[in-house]
Order: sequence, then C-alpha cells, then structure tokens
Amino acid sequence: MATVFLIIIYLAFISLGLPDSMLGSAWPIIRLDFGAPVELAGLLSMIVVAGTIISSLASSVVLKRLGTGMVTFISVAVTALALLGFSYSSSVVWVALLASWYCSSVCRCGQR
Repeated sequence: MATVFLIIIYLAFISLGLPDSMLGSAWPIIRLDFGAPVELAGLLSMIVVAGTIISSLASSVVLKRLGTGMVTFISVAVTALALLGFSYSSSVVWVALLASWYCSSVCRCGQR
C-alpha cells in the first residue's frame, strides 16, 4: 500500500512541477507559430508568477476546506486541462488566459 502512495505522490509532484519549465524551452517554436515576439515570453512568465503568488496565498484556506487529497486532484486536473488548452490555442491571447488559469489552479504551490 505504501508503494501505491509513493507512486501517486511522485506522479502528482511531476505533473504539478514539470510544466513550469516548459514555457522557456518551448517558446522559440511556439512564438513562430503565433508570429509573436520573443519578449512576450517575459509577459507570460509574469502571468505565471502572479498566478503562483495568488495560489500560494490562498493555499492554507483551500487546504483546510477541501483537504490535501482533493486539492491535489483538482490541481492536477486543472493543470492537465490548461496544458491541453495550450496545445489547441489559436492565439497568444488564449495562451495568456490559460496561463493565468493554469497557475492559479487550486493551491498549486501549496502542494510542492
């Protein structure tokens, strides 16, 4: 049973932490598809940071109300939906909106 919990914890950690670094490595190709300037990556990074700050400030309240398991489940689900939305985005505006939703997913930072 402990092995199952360790696998779940490992998958949650990877699914919540790995996408944070994807913008920097993927932006050179993404920006070509959207015809966006390189500098826009900085704006998207600021949106990600703002969402992360808001998420961490709300984490204690949400964790008390929903519990760790439910918060982790919701966080992983919202992260997966936002990343799926990134792949179907037709403009940089959608990427920015999904970035704010992705980062402020229920207490993402509180789970790390």
